[in-house]
Amino acid sequence: MNTKKISVNRLLLLIGLTGALQFSCQRQPTAQATTPTVATTTAGTAITTANAATSTAADIYEGIEFDMPRVQEPTFSNYSVSIADFGAVGDGLTKNTQAFEKAIAAAAAKGGGKVVIPRGMWLTGPIVLQSNINLHAEEGAMVIFSEDFNDYPLVQTSFEGLETYRCQSPISARGVENIAITGKGTFDGSGDAWRPVKKSKLTDTQWKSLVKSGGVVTEDGKMWYPSANSMKGDTPGSNFNVPTHLKTKEQYEAVRDFLRPVMVSLIECKKVMLDGPTFQNSPAWNLHPLMSEDVTIRNLNVRNPWYSQNGDGLDLESCKNAVIHNNTFDVGDDAICIKSGKDEDGRRRGMATENVIVKNNTVYHGHGGFVVGSEMSGGVKNVHVSNCTFMGTDIGLRFKSTRGRGGVVENIYISNIDMIDIPTQAISFNLFYGGNSPVLEEDQRASDEARDEKPVPVTVETPSFKDIYMSNIRVAGADEAVALQGLPEMNLKNVNIENSVLKAQKGITAVDTDGISLKNVKVITENGPALTIYNSKNIDVRGLSYDETQGPVVKVLGPLTKNVKLESKDFKNASQQVSKGKDLSNTALTMEQ
Repeated sequence: MNTKKISVNRLLLLIGLTGALQFSCQRQPTAQATTPTVATTTAGTAITTANAATSTAADIYEGIEFDMPRVQEPTFSNYSVSIADFGAVGDGLTKNTQAFEKAIAAAAAKGGGKVVIPRGMWLTGPIVLQSNINLHAEEGAMVIFSEDFNDYPLVQTSFEGLETYRCQSPISARGVENIAITGKGTFDGSGDAWRPVKKSKLTDTQWKSLVKSGGVVTEDGKMWYPSANSMKGDTPGSNFNVPTHLKTKEQYEAVRDFLRPVMVSLIECKKVMLDGPTFQNSPAWNLHPLMSEDVTIRNLNVRNPWYSQNGDGLDLESCKNAVIHNNTFDVGDDAICIKSGKDEDGRRRGMATENVIVKNNTVYHGHGGFVVGSEMSGGVKNVHVSNCTFMGTDIGLRFKSTRGRGGVVENIYISNIDMIDIPTQAISFNLFYGGNSPVLEEDQRASDEARDEKPVPVTVETPSFKDIYMSNIRVAGADEAVALQGLPEMNLKNVNIENSVLKAQKGITAVDTDGISLKNVKVITENGPALTIYNSKNIDVRGLSYDETQGPVVKVLGPLTKNVKLESKDFKNASQQVSKGKDLSNTALTMEQ
């Protein structure tokens, strides 16, 4: 590849697009909390941390609705080395791959310890962590990963929930334990060298500058790729960026530029901690713990340009026992995402993501603030989300899947969530997900995710979402308050919303649902009813409040709708404020006194 051209591309994107695309190098403020430093050990004896750390740990585990094990944190010896001791040069020009490798090996040979990255700009190829290593980036340290694709050989891994080949991640670990990445430094994945860019996401001037810098453009002129090799990999046979039609490693090698890696890949690891740094500009997803246990993600600043394809913040996949708190996300795709594998590959793995706490996080841009799916074939259970703020995310709370996934999502508890300026749904359940962005892009059609009214047989490929509890949800501006969309053959079950205030252009819709409960929910809409129910059953609404409108407040529709209960006291004139569809049975709706 032409490294010089890619360097020009990156310079243009990072400088020329900074103002318009809001991707400055200024660190976003993180949620303030007193947190413990990583514990160290001397001769096997743990050194205690500040007393404030104990109260912080107690806060994280306070109010959890399920039996949550304490996440084990890594501990390290006092042994410490600096990459500078192994010949590293922090000028942003000298490649320091071997210095990182030697420093990590030296610490590992002593039983582990801290590998220090001092202040400076440290250009490097991939970094591979070993057991008992704390990679510590000091304040002012910036690790810049090489834009030379030849530094990243193909490796077998999982991406988008499928077993596949991808280029080696800038930071990776596999089958190790007791590891950490800490400090106040920055890790930059040089993602602009890897990612395709859609013309629709740039101004005309920005697009012309990008095209002039090198790379190739599709025949229709709508997409830029960094190389012809990259464009060759993006074919109709790809399954969400995974070219499943390719069968051999040699075939993958022919399109390796397309096989963008996640920035931090942690596979089958135990006692993992990411605490303090900024992770930014990833080639694909930013942080990807996979099949790992005892995972701590805290005090991070996770950023990607808003235009970044697949620029997720955190994808926690098939992991057990994790805490995610006091982080800031500003990314190009989903921010905090819970996954467990896709379709047959995910079901074969059979590892749910379970026992997860998500607290005190702030999300700026992102397709979703907190997300489950769409790759959830191994299941998701026992997740607590609270005290999070979503500002301008395309969707706030996002649950997505589709026929063919299988898997069960259950026991999800969400509380004390603040959302503002949400351009689509504040809360969304979409079981007809087909890959569209929440805000449709130029090459996407809403019809691709249209509801199919006809039920299909329930099999192992049928996804199930149930037992989801939400309280104290506050929405101060969205296009739609809540969209509850199940499957005709497998309804969305037992979703409970209480003590919430939802202000949006449109209200709540419930389609193909069973066991929905709304208790003390205020819905402030500018258009249409506060609540629309279609082909749903066992709906219980109590303490519904709303702005007075000329039209109906509640619409109850659909021949399959039954056992809907409303409270008469919630309406001044129920005969006018509650609208019944012509196809509704006479016994489907009960007005309780």
